[in-house]
Amino acid sequence: MAEQLPLTTPENPKLAQNITHFARALRKAGLPIGTGRVVDAIRAVQAAGFSEKQDFYWTLHACFVNRPEHRTVFAQVFRLYWRDPRYLEHMMSMMLPAIRGVQEERKADAAEKRAAEALLDGVEPDQPETAAQEEESEIEIDATQTASSDERLRSLDFEQMSTAEIAQAKRLLARLSLPVKPIESRRAQASHLGYRIDRARTLRSAMRQGGELRDIAHQQPRPRWPNLVALCDISGSMSQYSRIILHFLHTVSNEKGAGWAKVHAFTFGTRLTNITRHLHQRDVDAALAAAGAEAQDWEGGTRIGECLHQFNRDWSRRVMGQGAVVLLITDGLERGDPEVLGKEIERLHLSSRRLIWLNPLLRWDGFAPKAQGVATMLPHVDSFRAGHSIASLEDLAAVISQPDDQGQKARLLDALSS
Repeated sequence: MAEQLPLTTPENPKLAQNITHFARALRKAGLPIGTGRVVDAIRAVQAAGFSEKQDFYWTLHACFVNRPEHRTVFAQVFRLYWRDPRYLEHMMSMMLPAIRGVQEERKADAAEKRAAEALLDGVEPDQPETAAQEEESEIEIDATQTASSDERLRSLDFEQMSTAEIAQAKRLLARLSLPVKPIESRRAQASHLGYRIDRARTLRSAMRQGGELRDIAHQQPRPRWPNLVALCDISGSMSQYSRIILHFLHTVSNEKGAGWAKVHAFTFGTRLTNITRHLHQRDVDAALAAAGAEAQDWEGGTRIGECLHQFNRDWSRRVMGQGAVVLLITDGLERGDPEVLGKEIERLHLSSRRLIWLNPLLRWDGFAPKAQGVATMLPHVDSFRAGHSIASLEDLAAVISQPDDQGQKARLLDALSS
């Protein structure tokens, strides 16, 4: 928990009402809080007392937080509501348009913007401007802010986005494609421009002409398109990234002319779930809602090795034909046996044409493969790339058909061996 200023109550001295409003802010920020929890929180505070800020924090924490990923949101909303004026001013400057031309003092931590939106819902910025200023800069400011906003959104971490920014990012991803080059197969097709002689067709033509060879038929390799198989980690640390990447995969699976033979999607946390059929629904919201309902282990634990074993055993032969390209979206923080993980990731690599690992932890410049799961998986992937922003997915689209692309694998292998 972040360091807090001395605890003071908001202007309204009625503690029960303040706890109720605080619970409403948490609900707007995404925590599943009902009336029963609010009543329990009021009774708990009444029993524990209100004298120590740490006791008060953990009393409310015990009543309102039941998942690890909700801790950050709770901490940020708590600081905003119970009551850090300087922090509130900072969050206002991040959420509302700047009018003084100053930059943010620091980047927002995870879930800060969604926490601020929950408390500042409906608040309008105070923007005193003279009439001359409005006439002089209105159009120019709008154009500048639009360009800078789009550029900033492309590089912004998915976990750092506010609710409005997530919606805008999904609209941008809906226009992003993931093209792939065809694969030359051993089968051939007739072609006047082909460089191979089609002996059988040439002889058949000659037999129809009484054995006289008049024309030589040519052929060329028939192109075939690979499958795309996505394995998305939906554990607590990966849920936000996987939700947005699945939104992108929905666009790819429904895009005409992208080249993929089929797009298969699986989610895994504590178990493996096939959500391929849901991605074929045209409505993206309905598709992801159905996928989320079927994946019962969303925001749960992580057992990468066991889930990969289930995929290799039950699904690999069904979906890995035609030289499939596999996207593995996970942070690699394994909780199970590393030997099982190493065996299963090696088998997955041998079964795929290319295995590309998207890891949001690569957003950190100083990332190193220190975690045992990351060190175990890294040697068995073809490319190791970031997967935390729109820009990283755009980079993936640019290199997915390049067989020599390794991303940051070589650098991290050197760091692992040193």
